[in-house]
Amino acid sequence: MVLEHLDMESLETLREVMGAEFTHLVETFITDSDMRVTSIAETVNAADADAIRRAAHSLKGSASNMGALSLADLCRRLESMGAESKLEETHDLLEQVRKEYSLVREALQAL
Repeated sequence: MVLEHLDMESLETLREVMGAEFTHLVETFITDSDMRVTSIAETVNAADADAIRRAAHSLKGSASNMGALSLADLCRRLESMGAESKLEETHDLLEQVRKEYSLVREALQAL
């Protein structure tokens, strides 16, 4: 399961660089990402294109840094929709982001 949702090479590099702080980094990512996913949901429900773009961009960057590349790609797509004010499919994409984040979160907690 972990390999499907996380780039283990990226995580191993982070673990080497961060050393004992790696666990704290993972915990911080999870805490921050919980809030970011909630923020994305709020912006999608409000149909606020610019806020969707900003919220998705924020999660995209941190997900990419943590090796959650599928999650980062979903956020990139959501960010583009916000930037282009194409909001028709944002609810569907939000559900995909929620599902993928849940799997990433579970995988990180299992490390």
